[in-house]
Amino acid sequence: MDDFNRARRLAAELIGTAFLLATVVGSGIMAERLADGNLALALLGNTIATGAILAVLILVFGPISGAHFNPAVTLAFRLRGQIGWDEAMAFVGAQVVGGLIGTVIAHVMFEVPMLTPSTNIRTGLGQWVAEAVATFGLVATILGCIRFRAEAVPFAVGLYITAGYWFTASTSFANPAVTIARTLTDSFSGIRPIDAPGFILAQFAGAILAVLVFGWLLREPPLEK
Repeated sequence: MDDFNRARRLAAELIGTAFLLATVVGSGIMAERLADGNLALALLGNTIATGAILAVLILVFGPISGAHFNPAVTLAFRLRGQIGWDEAMAFVGAQVVGGLIGTVIAHVMFEVPMLTPSTNIRTGLGQWVAEAVATFGLVATILGCIRFRAEAVPFAVGLYITAGYWFTASTSFANPAVTIARTLTDSFSGIRPIDAPGFILAQFAGAILAVLVFGWLLREPPLEK
């Protein structure tokens, strides 16, 4: 990433997150229309598109910015001392703005109102635990792969989120920028604005816990004298 200045790193985070949300929201709208009320089929369509685009986006933008696209991932790297606070905050800003842009683009493509607050209820202990688990697993996937097989990160993340859609009660948002953007789509993939803070707190908690656990688990033993 040293070959790319901050402006280009931020642009990569913004564009990448915009494409991520355009895919999440757009595929949700498409799946909902084609599934004709079959929620399992709609979720499957949404799942496949999201997992696939994540692998692509990380391959494209990873060499530029690290392809965080996620404030929880950025926080994890800040806590590990791999990014400074000023750049971390700039990354988060770019991710949130990119997510909103992606949602608007998806709505324009499908000819629905550009920003519509969601009425999709997602709240309660089970949902919050699911988001903490989803984000813990996402950060664990990234840290483990970076340590042992860095080239596998794009595919591992895509596959993890694909699985997370189905094994978590919340369908694995695992991303505060995604959560914020999804409050403004009243479609299959949306979440009520009032429910978003609980998700975001759970996501950050999961990320922090993953940093602590995997900081210990992956710590290299001291060299013997």
